[in-house]
Amino acid sequence: MTTSHQPDTLRERKKLRTRQALVGTAVTLFSERGFESTPLDALLEQVEVSRRTFFRNFRSKEDVALTAVKQLWDVYLEVLDGIEKSGLLADVFLDAMLTTLERMDEDWYRCFPLTLRLIADSPALDGYTLRHCAEVQAEIARRLDGQSPLELRLLIEFFVASWRCTLDEWLPDCIPGELPALLRRSCSSMDSALSLSLTV
Repeated sequence: MTTSHQPDTLRERKKLRTRQALVGTAVTLFSERGFESTPLDALLEQVEVSRRTFFRNFRSKEDVALTAVKQLWDVYLEVLDGIEKSGLLADVFLDAMLTTLERMDEDWYRCFPLTLRLIADSPALDGYTLRHCAEVQAEIARRLDGQSPLELRLLIEFFVASWRCTLDEWLPDCIPGELPALLRRSCSSMDSALSLSLTV
């Protein structure tokens, strides 16, 4: 679902097509019938694959449902590894996500909003997403080990919070071209948000 090159061998291309069919069908099926109320067998029947094939590609029903979220953060970590880390780290985090969004293709932009709505409607998926997010945050911190632990953790939390607020603003219209601008606005609003005070 991203703009990476296609596999070279026929076997790899077939495996990729099966994986893409599982992801696309899962998101559509779960959106129509509800995540909790749709058994895994219903997905396997629609795609016409065995349980063995499914579990060669995914660990669980939650795993396939959240593919778009996981792809986003996988690409983000790759971009973060390659990006020049000079200047403010907050700007590095923002630039890495903007670059990540540029790399996502039309299929991802179709699946991602559906995935966000699935998460909002499913406590199980919401909990799974929170665990995955914590793992990503820990991985970002590990890759920037030379920074002050407390400040780095706070900065990562602030960036993730800005991203979540951005997604709230993006829904329900989900126009792909608007996502980068909304993210810039959320991140630039952090300083003013931290200086808010109560008026009596």
